[in-house]
Formats: sequence, C-alpha cells, structure tokens
Amino acid sequence: MKIVLAALNAKYIHTNLALRYLKAYAERDFAIEIAEYTIKDPPMNIVTDLYKRKPDVIGFSCYIWNIEETIVVINMLRKILPHVPIVLGGPEVSYDTDYWMKRLPEVDFIVFGEGEETFHHLLTELAGERKFHYVFGLAYRKDGEVIVNPGRPKLDLNTIPSPHRFEEDLPHLANRIVYFETSRGCPFSCQFCLSSIEVGVRYFDIERAKADLLYLIENGAKQIKFVDRTFNIKRDYALEIFEFLIEHHRGCVFQFEITADIMRPEVITFLQEHAPPGIFRFEIGIQSTNERTNELIKRRQNFEKLSRTVMMIKESGQIAQHLDLIAGLPEEDYHSFRKTFNDVFNLRPEELQLGFLKLLRGTGLRRDAEKYGYIYMDHAPYEILGNDVLSFDDIIRIKQAEDILEKYWNARRMDHTLEYLIRYEFDSPFDFFQEFGAYWEKRGWPKIGHQLEDLFTRLAEFLAELKLRFPQLTEGLMKLDYYLNHRYRPRKIWWEYRLSKQELGELIQDLAERPEELSPEFAALGLTEKDLYKHTVVEIIDCDLAAYLELAEAAPIPAVEGNPEDLKDVLEAKTLLVVYYPPDSQTADRKVRYYTRRIEV
Repeated sequence: MKIVLAALNAKYIHTNLALRYLKAYAERDFAIEIAEYTIKDPPMNIVTDLYKRKPDVIGFSCYIWNIEETIVVINMLRKILPHVPIVLGGPEVSYDTDYWMKRLPEVDFIVFGEGEETFHHLLTELAGERKFHYVFGLAYRKDGEVIVNPGRPKLDLNTIPSPHRFEEDLPHLANRIVYFETSRGCPFSCQFCLSSIEVGVRYFDIERAKADLLYLIENGAKQIKFVDRTFNIKRDYALEIFEFLIEHHRGCVFQFEITADIMRPEVITFLQEHAPPGIFRFEIGIQSTNERTNELIKRRQNFEKLSRTVMMIKESGQIAQHLDLIAGLPEEDYHSFRKTFNDVFNLRPEELQLGFLKLLRGTGLRRDAEKYGYIYMDHAPYEILGNDVLSFDDIIRIKQAEDILEKYWNARRMDHTLEYLIRYEFDSPFDFFQEFGAYWEKRGWPKIGHQLEDLFTRLAEFLAELKLRFPQLTEGLMKLDYYLNHRYRPRKIWWEYRLSKQELGELIQDLAERPEELSPEFAALGLTEKDLYKHTVVEIIDCDLAAYLELAEAAPIPAVEGNPEDLKDVLEAKTLLVVYYPPDSQTADRKVRYYTRRIEV
C-alpha cells in the first residue's frame, strides 16, 4: 500500500511533527509519503496534488486551526477517490470522536490519542484481515454504525524511531521551523488546556534528544521550537539540554515553553553567565493574575515569584521573552482583565500575546461552559463570544487593544514613544492600547492596509486630539523611532522638515570638523562631510530629548507610572539628533546608531 499523510499547516514555515512520528514508526512496513500544505492554499490545488500521488490510504492531521479547511478537502477527495480509506488523527478529533464520525460520513477511521502504534496497527489490518475491533485507540464504521474502541495505553517513548532523520527534510531545515519534543504530558491541570487531560510527564532518553538536536543543527536548522508543555519541570534534564545547546548552537535559535514561578535561581544564573545573546527564547503562559480565576481553572501560579524570574531573565539581556494572556477566563470581567494586562505589561516583555479563550473539546472549561454562562463559536476555533461577567461589547473593546498591541508593541515599531506615552500620558498601559484601538476602528483603518509611515501618521492623528502634557517630547520620540525603523537613510519622512539647506550644511560642516562635541563615539566613526550627507540624518528636536532618554534608561522596572514633575525641564532646551546608518561595507556591525546633544534655547 501507498500511504499519504497530509497536513494543512497555518503557515509555510511551519512543519508537522505528528506526521513525521507516524512515518518514522510505520515506514519499516509501509511506503509512506508526507504532503504538507497551508490553510491558505486553494482546496483544488491540494486535492489535485493528493490525487496525483495515487494513494491507497490518506491520513490527515487535524487541529483547531485547520479542521474546517481540511473538511473541505476531504469532501472533494471522497468524490474523486470514493474507495480510498480516509483517516483522521490529531488533538481536534481525539475528543468527541463519535461526533466527528457522524458529522463527517466521508471519513472511514479516526485515530485518537497517541497515534504512532494505533496508526501502524490500523495499516496492518487494512493490509490484512481487517479486524478493526482489535485496534485500540480507533474509531471506525461497521454496518453503518460508528464503533469507538477503547483507548490505547501510553507508549514507551524510546520505542518510537526519530522523526528528524528524513532526507527529504534536509533541504528545508534552514527555512522552516523545526518542532521538537523531549517529553510528553503536563504536570498541571489548567482547565482550558488539553494537556491537563494527560496524567504525568514522560521523557525521551536525553542522549537520543541530544543526538537528534546535533543532527538538526549540523544540517542547517536555524529555528527549533520545543513543544514540551513545561520544559523546565525537570530541572536537571532542562539544565543539561541548555548546556548542550549553548555548546553546539551554531547560531540556531531555540524556543521553549517554561513555567516561570518554578524556575530555579541557579538555572537562571547559569543562563545569565553562559547563554550567548539571542539563541534562547522563552514563552511563558501567565494567562491571568486574578487569584480567584486561577483557582477556578485549577491553575497554580505565584505571580510574585514569576515576576522575579521574568525580571532576572530580562536584566540579563540575553533571552527574549514572550508572555501570554487569555481574556475570557471565569470571573475575569473587563476591569479585572485590565488589571491582569497592566500587571503583566509592567514587566515589559519583548512580546505580549493577548489571546481569547477557546473552549476546546475535551477540556474542563468546555464541560463547565453552562456553569459560567459561556457562549462560543460552534465550530473551530470555538472562541468565546461572552460569558456571565464579560459581554460581547467587552470582548470587542479588548480586541481593539489587542490589535494595537500587535501593530505597535509586539512589532517593536515605537519603543521610545510607547514607553513615554504609557508612563506619562495615559492612566495605564491598557488604557493607551484600548483607547487608540477604539479610535483606530472608529476611523475605519482596520479595513485598509498600512505601511510603516501610516503607523506613525495615524498615531500622530490620534494624539493630536488629546491634551498631551509634553507634545514636543512625543513628536521628538516619534521622529527618533521612525528613523530607527530603517536600515538605510530614509527617502521620505512623515513630517515637515524645517531645516533649510543652508542650516543643514552648516550643521554637517560643524559635525565633520568637531565631531567630538557630539560624542567621543561619534568622533570615532571618522565621518567626512560626504559620509554625513550620505549616511546620516540630522534633526533639531524641540525639547531636551537627551535628558528624557537618560531619565527613561534609569527608570525602574517593573514599570510604574512616571511623575510629570520629572520632565518639567525638557522644554527648556532643544536637541541636536544625528542618526547614522552604516554602509553595507560594514557588515560586521550594521546596527543603526543615534547621537544627541543638548542645545540651549
């Protein structure tokens, strides 16, 4: 038999680890091909490609992000390949399996739960006596009736061959994300998460994990994402993997999901002392800081310890952190979520993801949906539309904040400007994102695209309608951020440039003749007048930008609201701003630099 295992990934750069496990386990007995597409691909293209492969069995990997698109493909395939068995597997169909078999009469089998051994057993029966009632972990049809067999006991993970050694994957390692696991299961019982259903944590042999990681790195992998639900739950195992990756990384970037409030200080200290900057990225699920909410969803979390860990990691400057929140958890109304958002944003993570609760099949919260008054989408992704304390109006408002958070904070477009606005001009971080988000929607901007320049002009338009304490400082920071968003000297700006050619020429001549007056670092560049015209921008800012930047750099984090009295002198001077864009020939360091000098009024 020829078996084709297919998946519709969310993006082209993603890869499907589950299919590779199935192939690794079954390829000793069967000819198996992996076919990966994206949810954006036209269904006709996918169906045509699968048809041309002439499969005897087709399997699909199903998740909340691809199930509806996969169903369209299945319906078309059944019409042109009426006798080819279609098999589904994956977390989306592993719960309420009877429902899926009845909803999708085109599907012949569903493999639920851990699939390697079950899928191999199914293929064996398809090729042999077809005694499907012997296959634990399988749903099938018999005489028009749906049969759901008992589940299969958990595998010894070290009996599963490596999913990372296929030659056909080697050419793509550098351009796609490699998903990797060192364990299965989760020690926690969070009621919104499927991982809480599996009791206990099982580990792959650590030497096997190291060998696979080294193989991937040596063959050009650039990004490896660990899918372990809590990578640091077993301290010695995690520390040994960290040590191994530090020694062998070759520039590859590794992402881990960690639980911050259980991370030991000695592990953080080790990473601070030994991890090269940029190779590790931590994803930390906080979800809520409401203690009652966490109690209801059976989530144990010490936010004080978590904050301490996040700040220790942040202060090292070597590891980027991605923090997660979930809006819509039980007893978390709009005002409580505002507090949760501000609690977490005040840690100033490099990235903050604001997600909305999804009532996944099989989870405790879906089972208790009526208890909390949840209304939610009938089909995947099952996102909530409201509950007894959070109205749909509230959800709309939070989504407005999320939109601005993604465009401005997570995209790192305006770090200096946003830090100032949040500290000095708005009551809280959440209020800035929500108010700007509401304004963005009111203007109809969600319906049209945006370029970098648009992000600045739209923020400027929003702020123009407010009574800012220090509008000159806001404008100066926006100009600085705009310049820093370019790798080369920008061809256009979004404001009216006020220096005349003569004034600019005099400034550039002065910078060339007396660069040390700007700064010793600037003087060390040794720039000529020609270099300055070609590789710098020169601007006069109508406030003491340098003094503010010095104050901001010294400001404490976790961040607190700034005192406007601290800035009362910023309007008493101006600033000469020089931004330098190194030419391509300086490949060792292409970092854009800026320099400031106070100008007395």
